[in-house]
Amino acid sequence: MILTRPSSGIVIALLIASTCQATQSIEVGARLELFVDDHLIDTMTNAKLTLHNPVAREVVIRHDAAWEGNTSTGHTIFQDGAKYRMYYRGTWHGQENRPKGAKLPGYLCYAESEDGIHWKKPELGLVEFAGSKSNNILWSREDSQRLWNIPDSLGLWRERVTINCSVFKDTNPDCPEDARYKMLGGHCHSGSCAFKSADGIHFTAMSQEPVIRSTLPAHFDTQSTVFWDSVGKRYLSFHRAVRNGLRDTVMHSSMDFLHWSEPVFLGYTGAPPEGLYTNQITPYFRAPHILMGFPKRFVQGRKVPNLSNYDDGISDGVYMTSRDGIHFHRWSEAFLRPGLQKERWVNRNNYISNGIVVTKSDESGTPDELSIYSTEGYFSADNSCRLRRHTLRMDGFVSIQAPLAGGEFITKPITFDGKKLVMNYSTSAAGSVSVELQTADGKPLEGF
Repeated sequence: MILTRPSSGIVIALLIASTCQATQSIEVGARLELFVDDHLIDTMTNAKLTLHNPVAREVVIRHDAAWEGNTSTGHTIFQDGAKYRMYYRGTWHGQENRPKGAKLPGYLCYAESEDGIHWKKPELGLVEFAGSKSNNILWSREDSQRLWNIPDSLGLWRERVTINCSVFKDTNPDCPEDARYKMLGGHCHSGSCAFKSADGIHFTAMSQEPVIRSTLPAHFDTQSTVFWDSVGKRYLSFHRAVRNGLRDTVMHSSMDFLHWSEPVFLGYTGAPPEGLYTNQITPYFRAPHILMGFPKRFVQGRKVPNLSNYDDGISDGVYMTSRDGIHFHRWSEAFLRPGLQKERWVNRNNYISNGIVVTKSDESGTPDELSIYSTEGYFSADNSCRLRRHTLRMDGFVSIQAPLAGGEFITKPITFDGKKLVMNYSTSAAGSVSVELQTADGKPLEGF
Protein backbone atom coordinates (compact mmCIF):
# COMPACT_ATOMS: atom_id res chain seq x y z
CA MET A 1 0.00 0.00 0.00
CA ILE A 2 1.37 3.43 -0.91
CA LEU A 3 0.87 6.17 1.68
CA THR A 4 1.21 9.89 1.14
CA ARG A 5 4.57 10.79 2.63
CA PRO A 6 5.34 13.94 4.59
CA SER A 7 8.15 16.20 3.39
CA SER A 8 10.38 14.54 5.93
CA GLY A 9 10.15 11.73 8.47
CA ILE A 10 8.57 8.29 8.63
CA VAL A 11 5.08 6.97 7.95
CA ILE A 12 3.74 4.07 10.00
CA ALA A 13 0.79 1.91 9.02
CA LEU A 14 -0.69 -0.23 11.79
CA LEU A 15 -2.84 -3.08 10.52
CA ILE A 16 -5.66 -3.73 12.97
CA ALA A 17 -7.24 -7.19 12.76
CA SER A 18 -10.96 -7.71 13.19
CA THR A 19 -12.37 -10.45 15.43
CA CYS A 20 -12.75 -12.89 12.56
CA GLN A 21 -9.14 -12.33 11.54
CA ALA A 22 -7.69 -12.67 15.04
CA THR A 23 -6.33 -16.17 14.41
CA GLN A 24 -3.97 -14.73 11.79
CA SER A 25 -2.99 -11.69 13.83
CA ILE A 26 -0.45 -11.04 16.53
CA GLU A 27 -2.05 -10.54 19.94
CA VAL A 28 -0.39 -7.56 21.60
CA GLY A 29 -2.85 -7.21 24.47
CA ALA A 30 -1.88 -4.29 26.70
CA ARG A 31 1.84 -5.04 26.75
CA LEU A 32 4.75 -2.95 25.55
CA GLU A 33 6.24 -4.09 22.24
CA LEU A 34 9.75 -3.18 21.15
CA PHE A 35 10.97 -3.12 17.55
CA VAL A 36 14.09 -5.08 18.43
CA ASP A 37 13.37 -7.57 15.64
CA ASP A 38 10.97 -8.02 12.73
CA HIS A 39 8.31 -9.82 14.80
CA LEU A 40 5.71 -7.10 14.18
CA ILE A 41 7.03 -5.78 10.86
CA ASP A 42 5.51 -6.75 7.52
CA THR A 43 7.28 -4.40 5.10
CA MET A 44 9.75 -1.51 5.27
CA THR A 45 10.46 1.02 2.56
CA ASN A 46 13.45 3.34 2.90
CA ALA A 47 13.59 2.47 6.61
CA LYS A 48 15.62 0.01 8.64
CA LEU A 49 16.14 -1.46 12.09
CA THR A 50 19.07 0.31 13.73
CA LEU A 51 21.07 -0.93 16.71
CA HIS A 52 21.98 1.78 19.22
CA ASN A 53 25.15 1.83 21.28
CA PRO A 54 25.23 2.67 24.99
CA VAL A 55 26.97 5.84 26.16
CA ALA A 56 29.96 5.34 28.47
CA ARG A 57 29.57 6.98 31.87
CA GLU A 58 31.58 6.87 35.08
CA VAL A 59 33.47 4.03 36.76
CA VAL A 60 31.09 2.89 39.51
CA ILE A 61 33.35 0.52 41.41
CA ARG A 62 37.06 -0.27 41.54
CA HIS A 63 38.13 -3.73 42.58
CA ASP A 64 41.10 -2.47 44.55
CA ALA A 65 40.63 -4.43 47.77
CA ALA A 66 43.14 -7.19 48.46
CA TRP A 67 40.44 -9.90 48.25
CA GLU A 68 39.09 -8.69 44.89
CA GLY A 69 42.01 -9.02 42.48
CA ASN A 70 42.90 -8.28 38.88
CA THR A 71 40.27 -10.56 37.33
CA SER A 72 37.16 -9.52 39.27
CA THR A 73 34.15 -10.11 37.03
CA GLY A 74 30.90 -12.09 36.81
CA HIS A 75 28.79 -9.17 38.05
CA THR A 76 25.05 -9.57 38.58
CA ILE A 77 23.16 -6.33 39.21
CA PHE A 78 19.46 -5.81 39.92
CA GLN A 79 17.18 -3.33 41.63
CA ASP A 80 15.49 -4.57 44.78
CA GLY A 81 12.99 -1.99 45.97
CA ALA A 82 14.89 1.14 46.95
CA LYS A 83 18.21 -0.73 46.88
CA TYR A 84 20.44 -1.86 44.02
CA ARG A 85 22.38 -5.08 44.62
CA MET A 86 25.61 -6.27 43.01
CA TYR A 87 27.22 -9.72 43.29
CA TYR A 88 30.59 -10.48 41.73
CA ARG A 89 33.67 -12.62 42.06
CA GLY A 90 37.07 -11.55 43.36
CA THR A 91 39.90 -13.51 41.73
CA TRP A 92 43.49 -13.12 40.56
CA HIS A 93 45.56 -14.24 37.65
CA GLY A 94 49.21 -14.84 38.28
CA GLN A 95 50.91 -15.84 41.50
CA GLU A 96 52.70 -12.50 41.61
CA ASN A 97 49.39 -10.63 41.73
CA ARG A 98 47.79 -12.65 44.51
CA PRO A 99 47.97 -11.03 47.97
CA LYS A 100 49.41 -12.99 50.87
CA GLY A 101 46.85 -15.25 52.47
CA ALA A 102 44.40 -15.13 49.53
CA LYS A 103 42.94 -18.47 48.50
CA LEU A 104 42.00 -19.63 45.05
CA PRO A 105 39.60 -19.78 43.32
CA GLY A 106 38.51 -16.51 44.91
CA TYR A 107 35.63 -14.94 46.78
CA LEU A 108 32.00 -14.12 46.20
CA CYS A 109 31.63 -10.41 46.96
CA TYR A 110 28.72 -8.00 47.42
CA ALA A 111 28.07 -4.28 46.90
CA GLU A 112 24.97 -2.11 47.09
CA SER A 113 23.72 1.30 45.99
CA GLU A 114 20.81 3.69 46.45
CA ASP A 115 20.84 4.97 42.87
CA GLY A 116 22.77 2.47 40.71
CA ILE A 117 25.54 5.05 40.27
CA HIS A 118 27.25 5.41 43.64
CA TRP A 119 28.18 2.04 45.13
CA LYS A 120 29.57 0.95 48.47
CA LYS A 121 31.11 -2.28 49.71
CA PRO A 122 29.46 -2.98 53.09
CA GLU A 123 31.39 -4.70 55.86
CA LEU A 124 29.40 -7.91 56.16
CA GLY A 125 31.44 -9.57 58.91
CA LEU A 126 30.89 -13.03 57.43
CA VAL A 127 34.24 -14.23 56.05
CA GLU A 128 37.71 -13.76 57.44
CA PHE A 129 40.43 -12.42 55.19
CA ALA A 130 43.96 -11.73 56.48
CA GLY A 131 42.73 -11.97 60.06
CA SER A 132 39.76 -9.61 59.68
CA LYS A 133 36.06 -9.91 58.80
CA SER A 134 35.80 -6.23 57.87
CA ASN A 135 35.09 -6.88 54.20
CA ASN A 136 32.28 -7.42 51.70
CA ILE A 137 32.91 -11.15 51.14
CA LEU A 138 29.88 -13.45 51.11
CA TRP A 139 31.66 -16.75 50.55
CA SER A 140 35.11 -18.30 50.50
CA ARG A 141 36.56 -21.77 50.14
CA GLU A 142 37.20 -22.11 53.88
CA ASP A 143 33.69 -21.02 54.80
CA SER A 144 31.83 -23.25 52.36
CA GLN A 145 30.81 -25.66 55.10
CA ARG A 146 29.55 -22.92 57.41
CA LEU A 147 27.76 -20.85 54.78
CA TRP A 148 26.48 -23.44 52.34
CA ASN A 149 26.52 -26.74 54.21
CA ILE A 150 28.18 -28.41 51.23
CA PRO A 151 29.84 -31.69 52.17
CA ASP A 152 33.53 -32.28 51.60
CA SER A 153 32.61 -35.21 49.36
CA LEU A 154 31.93 -32.74 46.54
CA GLY A 155 35.62 -31.82 46.57
CA LEU A 156 36.59 -29.15 44.08
CA TRP A 157 32.95 -28.43 43.23
CA ARG A 158 32.44 -26.32 46.34
CA GLU A 159 35.49 -24.22 45.47
CA ARG A 160 34.05 -22.92 42.22
CA VAL A 161 30.78 -21.32 43.33
CA THR A 162 32.30 -17.87 42.95
CA ILE A 163 33.32 -18.47 39.34
CA ASN A 164 29.97 -18.95 37.63
CA CYS A 165 27.35 -17.98 40.21
CA SER A 166 24.26 -15.97 39.37
CA VAL A 167 22.01 -14.46 42.05
CA PHE A 168 18.47 -13.21 41.36
CA LYS A 169 15.35 -12.18 43.24
CA ASP A 170 12.65 -14.75 42.59
CA THR A 171 9.37 -13.17 41.46
CA ASN A 172 7.55 -16.51 41.31
CA PRO A 173 4.32 -15.83 43.26
CA ASP A 174 4.57 -19.30 44.83
CA CYS A 175 8.12 -18.75 46.09
CA PRO A 176 8.46 -19.12 49.89
CA GLU A 177 9.96 -16.14 51.71
CA ASP A 178 13.02 -18.06 52.87
CA ALA A 179 13.91 -18.65 49.19
CA ARG A 180 13.10 -15.19 47.83
CA TYR A 181 16.72 -14.87 46.64
CA LYS A 182 18.25 -17.76 44.74
CA MET A 183 21.58 -18.62 43.23
CA LEU A 184 23.11 -21.22 40.94
CA GLY A 185 26.83 -21.91 41.17
CA GLY A 186 29.23 -24.79 40.95
CA HIS A 187 32.29 -26.46 39.52
CA CYS A 188 33.41 -25.66 36.00
CA HIS A 189 32.84 -29.26 34.84
CA SER A 190 30.54 -30.86 37.44
CA GLY A 191 27.55 -28.54 37.07
CA SER A 192 25.56 -26.04 39.12
CA CYS A 193 24.03 -26.35 42.58
CA ALA A 194 21.05 -24.45 44.00
CA PHE A 195 21.09 -22.02 46.93
CA LYS A 196 18.44 -19.90 48.64
CA SER A 197 18.28 -16.87 50.93
CA ALA A 198 15.66 -14.77 52.70
CA ASP A 199 17.71 -11.57 52.65
CA GLY A 200 20.12 -11.84 49.70
CA ILE A 201 23.11 -12.11 52.07
CA HIS A 202 22.86 -15.36 54.05
CA PHE A 203 22.51 -18.34 51.69
CA THR A 204 22.04 -22.05 52.34
CA ALA A 205 22.20 -24.99 49.95
CA MET A 206 18.92 -26.30 48.53
CA SER A 207 20.58 -29.51 47.37
CA GLN A 208 23.65 -31.51 48.26
CA GLU A 209 24.42 -32.34 44.64
CA PRO A 210 24.53 -30.21 41.48
CA VAL A 211 21.01 -29.75 40.08
CA ILE A 212 22.30 -29.13 36.53
CA ARG A 213 24.71 -31.63 35.01
CA SER A 214 25.21 -31.08 31.32
CA THR A 215 25.48 -34.06 28.98
CA LEU A 216 27.18 -31.81 26.41
CA PRO A 217 30.80 -30.72 26.28
CA ALA A 218 30.25 -27.87 28.75
CA HIS A 219 32.15 -25.37 30.79
CA PHE A 220 30.57 -23.78 33.85
CA ASP A 221 33.65 -21.64 34.42
CA THR A 222 32.06 -18.46 33.06
CA GLN A 223 29.01 -16.74 34.47
CA SER A 224 25.76 -18.61 34.05
CA THR A 225 22.43 -16.78 34.23
CA VAL A 226 19.14 -17.81 35.84
CA PHE A 227 15.74 -16.19 36.45
CA TRP A 228 12.02 -16.79 36.86
CA ASP A 229 10.26 -16.54 33.48
CA SER A 230 6.96 -14.85 34.38
CA VAL A 231 5.54 -15.45 30.90
CA GLY A 232 6.38 -19.14 30.57
CA LYS A 233 5.86 -19.78 34.33
CA ARG A 234 9.20 -21.55 34.66
CA TYR A 235 12.83 -21.04 35.68
CA LEU A 236 15.36 -20.64 32.88
CA SER A 237 19.12 -21.03 33.14
CA PHE A 238 21.70 -20.38 30.45
CA HIS A 239 25.33 -21.50 30.57
CA ARG A 240 28.26 -22.02 28.29
CA ALA A 241 28.81 -25.12 26.18
CA VAL A 242 30.94 -25.94 23.15
CA ARG A 243 29.53 -26.43 19.65
CA ASN A 244 31.67 -27.04 16.57
CA GLY A 245 34.76 -25.92 18.42
CA LEU A 246 33.28 -22.56 19.46
CA ARG A 247 32.04 -21.35 22.82
CA ASP A 248 28.25 -21.22 22.71
CA THR A 249 25.20 -21.17 25.01
CA VAL A 250 22.61 -23.75 26.08
CA MET A 251 19.31 -23.35 27.92
CA HIS A 252 17.80 -25.45 30.73
CA SER A 253 14.29 -25.03 32.14
CA SER A 254 12.76 -26.05 35.46
CA MET A 255 9.44 -25.82 37.26
CA ASP A 256 10.86 -26.06 40.80
CA PHE A 257 14.49 -24.87 40.55
CA LEU A 258 15.73 -28.33 41.54
CA HIS A 259 14.90 -30.53 38.56
CA TRP A 260 16.13 -29.19 35.23
CA SER A 261 15.62 -30.20 31.61
CA GLU A 262 18.35 -31.44 29.33
CA PRO A 263 20.33 -28.63 27.64
CA VAL A 264 19.23 -27.18 24.32
CA PHE A 265 21.58 -25.11 22.15
CA LEU A 266 20.35 -21.67 21.21
CA GLY A 267 19.65 -20.83 17.57
CA TYR A 268 20.69 -17.57 15.89
CA THR A 269 18.82 -17.06 12.64
CA GLY A 270 20.99 -15.33 10.06
CA ALA A 271 23.96 -14.82 12.40
CA PRO A 272 27.38 -16.31 11.61
CA PRO A 273 29.06 -18.81 13.98
CA GLU A 274 30.95 -16.85 16.64
CA GLY A 275 32.53 -17.57 19.99
CA LEU A 276 30.20 -16.36 22.77
CA TYR A 277 32.07 -16.35 26.05
CA THR A 278 29.12 -15.34 28.26
CA ASN A 279 25.40 -14.86 27.57
CA GLN A 280 23.90 -12.40 30.15
CA ILE A 281 20.34 -13.30 29.14
CA THR A 282 17.57 -11.64 31.14
CA PRO A 283 13.90 -10.75 30.61
CA TYR A 284 13.45 -7.08 29.81
CA PHE A 285 11.58 -5.80 32.85
CA ARG A 286 9.27 -3.49 30.84
CA ALA A 287 8.41 -6.25 28.37
CA PRO A 288 9.19 -9.60 30.07
CA HIS A 289 8.04 -11.62 27.05
CA ILE A 290 11.23 -10.41 25.35
CA LEU A 291 14.50 -11.92 26.55
CA MET A 292 17.62 -9.85 25.99
CA GLY A 293 21.17 -11.19 25.93
CA PHE A 294 24.49 -9.34 25.94
CA PRO A 295 27.10 -11.98 25.10
CA LYS A 296 30.81 -11.26 25.21
CA ARG A 297 31.97 -12.10 21.69
CA PHE A 298 35.40 -13.67 21.90
CA VAL A 299 37.49 -13.34 18.73
CA GLN A 300 40.23 -15.88 19.21
CA GLY A 301 43.48 -15.55 17.32
CA ARG A 302 43.52 -11.73 17.36
CA LYS A 303 45.87 -9.73 19.55
CA VAL A 304 46.86 -6.09 19.73
CA PRO A 305 50.67 -5.74 19.46
CA ASN A 306 52.59 -4.29 22.40
CA LEU A 307 49.81 -4.90 24.91
CA SER A 308 50.35 -7.24 27.84
CA ASN A 309 47.96 -10.08 27.10
CA TYR A 310 47.56 -13.27 29.06
CA ASP A 311 46.65 -14.97 25.81
CA ASP A 312 45.47 -14.03 22.36
CA GLY A 313 41.88 -13.09 21.65
CA ILE A 314 39.95 -9.83 21.99
CA SER A 315 36.32 -9.18 22.85
CA ASP A 316 33.36 -6.89 22.45
CA GLY A 317 29.73 -7.03 23.56
CA VAL A 318 26.88 -7.98 21.21
CA TYR A 319 23.10 -7.82 21.56
CA MET A 320 20.43 -10.46 20.96
CA THR A 321 16.74 -11.00 21.71
CA SER A 322 14.32 -13.90 21.88
CA ARG A 323 10.63 -14.52 22.45
CA ASP A 324 10.90 -18.21 23.38
CA GLY A 325 14.32 -18.60 25.03
CA ILE A 326 15.68 -20.75 22.18
CA HIS A 327 15.56 -18.78 18.93
CA PHE A 328 17.52 -15.53 19.11
CA HIS A 329 17.97 -12.60 16.78
CA ARG A 330 21.65 -11.70 17.24
CA TRP A 331 23.15 -8.54 15.80
CA SER A 332 26.52 -8.96 14.12
CA GLU A 333 27.45 -5.33 14.73
CA ALA A 334 29.02 -4.68 18.11
CA PHE A 335 26.72 -3.30 20.79
CA LEU A 336 29.62 -2.39 23.12
CA ARG A 337 33.00 -1.76 21.47
CA PRO A 338 36.37 -1.75 23.25
CA GLY A 339 36.67 1.94 22.35
CA LEU A 340 39.80 4.03 22.82
CA GLN A 341 41.05 2.57 26.11
CA LYS A 342 44.09 0.40 25.49
CA GLU A 343 43.36 -2.00 28.33
CA ARG A 344 39.95 -2.86 26.89
CA TRP A 345 41.73 -4.37 23.89
CA VAL A 346 43.35 -6.91 26.22
CA ASN A 347 42.01 -10.45 26.30
CA ARG A 348 38.79 -10.99 28.29
CA ASN A 349 37.79 -7.37 28.83
CA ASN A 350 34.35 -5.90 27.99
CA TYR A 351 32.27 -8.36 30.00
CA ILE A 352 28.77 -6.84 30.12
CA SER A 353 27.24 -7.53 33.53
CA ASN A 354 24.06 -9.52 34.03
CA GLY A 355 21.17 -7.10 34.56
CA ILE A 356 19.52 -3.92 33.27
CA VAL A 357 18.48 -1.24 35.77
CA VAL A 358 16.81 2.18 35.74
CA THR A 359 18.89 5.19 36.81
CA LYS A 360 18.33 8.94 36.91
CA SER A 361 19.60 11.00 34.01
CA ASP A 362 22.18 13.66 34.79
CA GLU A 363 20.52 16.00 32.28
CA SER A 364 17.91 18.21 33.92
CA GLY A 365 14.31 17.62 32.85
CA THR A 366 14.99 14.39 30.95
CA PRO A 367 13.47 10.96 31.62
CA ASP A 368 15.14 8.16 33.53
CA GLU A 369 17.67 6.06 31.63
CA LEU A 370 18.67 2.42 31.40
CA SER A 371 22.05 1.46 32.82
CA ILE A 372 24.20 -1.54 32.02
CA TYR A 373 27.72 -2.17 33.28
CA SER A 374 30.93 -3.53 31.76
CA THR A 375 34.36 -4.56 33.03
CA GLU A 376 37.67 -3.00 32.06
CA GLY A 377 41.23 -3.28 33.32
CA TYR A 378 40.98 -7.08 33.37
CA PHE A 379 44.40 -8.77 33.71
CA SER A 380 45.97 -5.52 34.91
CA ALA A 381 49.05 -5.95 37.08
CA ASP A 382 48.19 -3.03 39.36
CA ASN A 383 44.86 -4.41 40.62
CA SER A 384 42.87 -1.79 38.67
CA CYS A 385 40.07 -4.07 37.44
CA ARG A 386 36.91 -1.96 37.52
CA LEU A 387 33.29 -1.66 36.42
CA ARG A 388 31.96 1.16 34.23
CA ARG A 389 28.33 2.22 33.78
CA HIS A 390 26.83 2.74 30.30
CA THR A 391 23.42 4.24 29.53
CA LEU A 392 20.66 4.06 26.94
CA ARG A 393 17.38 5.94 26.64
CA MET A 394 14.39 3.97 27.92
CA ASP A 395 13.66 1.05 25.54
CA GLY A 396 16.42 2.43 23.31
CA PHE A 397 18.22 -0.73 22.23
CA VAL A 398 16.95 -0.80 18.63
CA SER A 399 14.65 1.45 16.63
CA ILE A 400 13.21 1.75 13.15
CA GLN A 401 14.90 4.69 11.45
CA ALA A 402 14.25 6.56 8.22
CA PRO A 403 16.23 9.40 6.62
CA LEU A 404 14.99 12.98 6.50
CA ALA A 405 13.70 12.30 2.97
CA GLY A 406 11.13 9.93 4.48
CA GLY A 407 10.35 6.23 4.71
CA GLU A 408 7.60 3.90 5.83
CA PHE A 409 6.89 0.58 7.44
CA ILE A 410 3.74 -1.50 7.75
CA THR A 411 3.10 -3.88 10.62
CA LYS A 412 1.63 -7.32 10.49
CA PRO A 413 -2.04 -7.50 11.60
CA ILE A 414 -2.31 -7.01 15.37
CA THR A 415 -5.03 -7.11 17.99
CA PHE A 416 -4.77 -5.18 21.23
CA ASP A 417 -6.70 -4.42 24.42
CA GLY A 418 -8.09 -1.00 25.20
CA LYS A 419 -8.72 2.08 23.11
CA LYS A 420 -5.29 3.64 22.90
CA LEU A 421 -1.94 2.81 21.33
CA VAL A 422 1.13 4.63 22.62
CA MET A 423 4.32 5.05 20.59
CA ASN A 424 7.86 5.87 21.70
CA TYR A 425 9.53 7.97 19.02
CA SER A 426 12.18 10.62 18.50
CA THR A 427 12.75 13.00 15.58
CA SER A 428 15.00 15.85 14.63
CA ALA A 429 13.60 19.39 14.56
CA ALA A 430 12.80 18.93 10.87
CA GLY A 431 11.58 15.35 11.15
CA SER A 432 8.06 14.04 11.69
CA VAL A 433 6.05 10.87 12.25
CA SER A 434 2.67 10.05 10.70
CA VAL A 435 0.51 7.06 11.59
CA GLU A 436 -2.35 5.38 9.77
CA LEU A 437 -4.53 2.53 11.01
CA GLN A 438 -5.61 0.00 8.39
CA THR A 439 -7.75 -3.07 8.27
CA ALA A 440 -5.92 -6.35 7.75
CA ASP A 441 -6.60 -6.12 4.01
CA GLY A 442 -4.90 -2.71 3.82
CA LYS A 443 -7.93 -0.37 3.85
CA PRO A 444 -7.56 2.81 5.92
CA LEU A 445 -9.82 3.12 8.95
CA GLU A 446 -11.88 6.31 8.74
CA GLY A 447 -10.75 8.87 11.27
CA PHE A 448 -7.40 7.14 11.90
